[in-house]
Amino acid sequence: MTDRVRCPWGDSTPDYAEYHDTEWGVPLRGRDELFERISLEAFQSGLSWITILRKREGFRAAFEGFVPEKVAAFTEADVERLMADASIVRNRMKIDATIRNARAILDLDPPLDDLLWSFAPTADRPRPATLADVPAVTAESKAMAKDLKRRGFAFVGPTTCYALMQATGMVDDHIETCWRATSAS
Repeated sequence: MTDRVRCPWGDSTPDYAEYHDTEWGVPLRGRDELFERISLEAFQSGLSWITILRKREGFRAAFEGFVPEKVAAFTEADVERLMADASIVRNRMKIDATIRNARAILDLDPPLDDLLWSFAPTADRPRPATLADVPAVTAESKAMAKDLKRRGFAFVGPTTCYALMQATGMVDDHIETCWRATSAS
């Protein structure tokens, strides 16, 4: 794709290369933006991320830009509409969880981005040398999942929370030979 050295997964398709180079691991703030990412990570559970990435525009349209007030107002008719929408992953449990999570966001104090970022590790960590050195779960992602569930969120286990932390720059898991790792140093 280019002569850049990427994390191995980031070189497997042009879609992944673009996502790796411009989004993954870049610090992200904003309630609606983080609601989208929580939702997409939950939909990814059990699937390949490329499936979600390629359907992202469909998800954005189907879930009205991931504006929590809009999604929280969804009715059973909206769930049926979503179940018939081939532009997204049609999984009733994940659709229901997204609506539930929108409602939970509206009840939050502190704001969603402050809450999520409060779980970002503060201690320095060694940069992973290989993908095998990248964890799937950490103490911070377990704590985030536990807190979110306590607040009424669904489909937010520790692995999903860690993937969210990676995607939104709360942690930096670009491997040491990746150009993104060297550019961030």
